Formats: sequence, structure tokens, C-alpha cells
Amino acid sequence: MLIVDCGPLVATADRDDPDHDACTQLLESDTGGLVTTAMVIAEAAYLIARRGGPAAEAALYRSIINGEMTVEPLGRSDWVRIAELVDTYSDLGLGGTDASVIAVAERLDVATVATLDRRHFTVVRPANCDAFQLLPQH
Repeated sequence: MLIVDCGPLVATADRDDPDHDACTQLLESDTGGLVTTAMVIAEAAYLIARRGGPAAEAALYRSIINGEMTVEPLGRSDWVRIAELVDTYSDLGLGGTDASVIAVAERLDVATVATLDRRHFTVVRPANCDAFQLLPQH
């Protein structure tokens, strides 16, 4: 299972993005299942629509409809953890979307995260492992 942050979704949708090839290969080759949160989808949809228009945004939704990616619901304990992470890492500027990725990864006991955001995900210490393995590797 691979937990997916916003960056790889946006890069995959934008052929001009410098990380397009690496992110497309990563997401298309994963066999364990791609999982994300509704907060990530909202952020990615906004950015994808700005770069690629409504057709690109609709393609993101179709990836969910077609079962290529699962949107993991956030429960009360996830929201508690999101608030805790935002408070704890306030100096870092960790926002709710990244915190939702971390909370779901912890709950599902997944140590691998697809992200282009090395700034946040290398600093945060997850509860389920020493550190996340971040893909694609740079």
C-alpha cells in the first residue's frame, strides 16, 4: 500500500511538470494499492484544474471511480491526530492536508508515502515508524 500526497497527483496530471515521469511511473507501477485522503483530493483537484482544466480534474475523479486510488475516510481519531500534528509542527507550517496523510499512514501502519514534499515529511516523526520512506526518490 502506498499513501499518496498531493504533489505526485499534480505532477502525474501535468506533462510539463519536472516530476511527471517519475511520479507517473511510481503511481502506475504500484501493485499494493494507492490510498489518499479527501483533503489531498481537494487540494490536488484545485491545482490540476488550474494547470490542466476541467478534463484533467475529471480524470482525477475517474481514477477514484475506477478503483485506481482509494480515498480513505477520516474518522474522529484521525482528526484528533491531524490537530495534534498541526499544533506540534506549527513552526514548520505543517497544514491539515499533509497532516491527514500522516494520520492515515499511521493508522494503516504504512511507512511509504508518495510525496514531493521533502520539507514536511522528512521532519515529522510518525508514530508507526522511525521515518517515512518517501517516493519517488530524488
